[in-house]
Amino acid sequence: MKKKLFLFIPLMAALGFVNVAALATAMISKETWLYVGTAVLLAVTAIVLYQLMSMSKSINRFYQTMEKQLSPYTNKALRDFPLPVLVTRRGGEIIWYNNQMREKVFGGQDCFSHSLAEYFPSVNLEMECPVQGYGVEYSGHQYTAYHAPTGDEDNRLNVLYLIDDDKLKRIAKEYFSSRPVAAIILIDNYEELLQNARENERSQIMGEIEYQIECYVENYNGVIKKLEKDRFFVAFEERYMRSIVEERFTILDTVRKINANDKMPATLSIGVGRDAQSLSQAEKFASQALDMALGRGGDQAAVKNKNGYEFYGGVSKGIEKRTKVKTRIVAAALMELLDSCTNVLIMGHRFADLDCLGAGVGLYQPIQEMGKPVKIILNSRANMVKQLHTRLLEQGLDTAFIEPEVALDYVTDNTLLIIVDVHTPHFVEAPEVYKKCKNVVVIDHHRKMVDYIDNAVIFHHEPYASSASEMVAELVQYFGDKYKPNSTAAEAMLAGMMLDTKNFIQRTGVRTFEAAAYLRKMGADTVEVKRLFAIGMQEYQERCKVISSATVYRHCAICEIKERINEIKMVSAQAADELLGIEDVDASFVFYYESDSVVAYSARSMGRVNVQIIMEKLGGGGHLTMAGAQVKDIDLIEGRTRLLQAIDEYYNTLQEQENGAPKALTAADQGPVQVVPPEEKSEVK
Repeated sequence: MKKKLFLFIPLMAALGFVNVAALATAMISKETWLYVGTAVLLAVTAIVLYQLMSMSKSINRFYQTMEKQLSPYTNKALRDFPLPVLVTRRGGEIIWYNNQMREKVFGGQDCFSHSLAEYFPSVNLEMECPVQGYGVEYSGHQYTAYHAPTGDEDNRLNVLYLIDDDKLKRIAKEYFSSRPVAAIILIDNYEELLQNARENERSQIMGEIEYQIECYVENYNGVIKKLEKDRFFVAFEERYMRSIVEERFTILDTVRKINANDKMPATLSIGVGRDAQSLSQAEKFASQALDMALGRGGDQAAVKNKNGYEFYGGVSKGIEKRTKVKTRIVAAALMELLDSCTNVLIMGHRFADLDCLGAGVGLYQPIQEMGKPVKIILNSRANMVKQLHTRLLEQGLDTAFIEPEVALDYVTDNTLLIIVDVHTPHFVEAPEVYKKCKNVVVIDHHRKMVDYIDNAVIFHHEPYASSASEMVAELVQYFGDKYKPNSTAAEAMLAGMMLDTKNFIQRTGVRTFEAAAYLRKMGADTVEVKRLFAIGMQEYQERCKVISSATVYRHCAICEIKERINEIKMVSAQAADELLGIEDVDASFVFYYESDSVVAYSARSMGRVNVQIIMEKLGGGGHLTMAGAQVKDIDLIEGRTRLLQAIDEYYNTLQEQENGAPKALTAADQGPVQVVPPEEKSEVK
């Protein structure tokens, strides 16, 4: 309304200019006319100013008597309403408010003709009011605002109600900020750090690690209690946990700088439980998160809340444990299960590779010697082990394999299912068999994923192991002298180890060579094993064609396969391996159409780049040096764009971490990311 008043100002200015011009003309022509014109001009100016003042007062009276424009019932209801209420025009101009609004909200000030956006910018009058209202704040006081339209379409008004819930919101904020958060901190390589250190060095190393942990916890007003020689329990308030997460657990980098004899850096694994209903539940969440962190290779923090897991760190390789106590215990427990079951089914992941089948055959032969009916579930039409499968059939194992479609016929209430080289239910060769079996054993070496098999009787998971074949080779040594693998099974396991270690170049430890020596002792012929890796001329030419089209981006070799070729999974995996031989290439990525609407990725690295983290950003997973992913409903162009974005995020995060910025690698780093498994993803090698 006041804006309309100002429309008269240009008109009055124009009339004043005309009068001044007329006076100037009169002064030139005749002095008498000058006096008369001046008097008239002053009189008219006085009258106009008086009218403007009267108009302004009338407008204020209009605002103050706006109640009379409303219906009597509405007028009384709004005036006596116990909550602050104001009325606006369609555009948000404030035209009326009750005393509650004027005194309690606006502090006695008049706000007529002002825009509602000046006071409550978050309120959108053009949209329907949400059920929960709008959270608004004015002069440091918090309210919940609701609005509703009234009147006809031409004279639409908006009525705004405020609920004073400032105290409730502050209490709620304090409640959630003070919720308990439990954390368990574990020194990953405690035994290895102290193994070759002298007594005074042991005290110095552990003293430095404990000092850094205690200082870190004290900095966030936490409480710490040492549970064991290498394990600590910590309790925080949620308000401080937010800062820890924003800084991405800098204690991981701090402790990693502590070296034992300048050889081995100390590393921590941290499990955190948030959003729990009680301290007991928070401790349970923390324990589960710690298991997840250890399953992913250690040297990282895992946070479990009600929505899933978040991961921070995980930039180093897994720490190899030099004791075989766990392996011996698992072997004894597995023997007990084998004694009590009626039959055994062995199953790996879809599109089985040499490691998957090698581990399966390594278990098949000793179990068969125990007198237990045993079968290996293998899809003979879709796998990457054609040569090994043919060789096994020639060696008399033609009755050892069954197709996934008929595997359900072999399942009984007392069937033991052994899953090798995979630990997630949607990767297995026959998901229906897994769902039906009550007794499940998992043997796998991949870094642990969120949607792992959580109902296994035995979950033998070692992320530091080179391959599932290595783990099986260690287990069968504890089955007894009567149940040793024959040369055929030994060669199958050795082939699996050679595949996953790139001929004993990557991810090899002391136990890897010990397992290989045992298999050699059992009769494995290295020449015959090498022949299993031979490919045909056509596949070789296709692989060379793929490699020749690769490009290098940020030390990563990237290649897309546009043509539909035979054995594309095997060709892509072999091409990714070959690309690592290029100078200044730390990782390789090959992607292709697995089907019309699915793009599949095969990723490899030499250890400098954690390809699992990059693949997790695309919904996949795998291991630090070997991973994969499948993405639905995209083409190769979009597939390349997403891959480059994931690589950029990885390297940018590494750079920020090296520069000391509060950022670290996460599984799905989206502020922070909730790691939720998609329907389909692949770690097929």
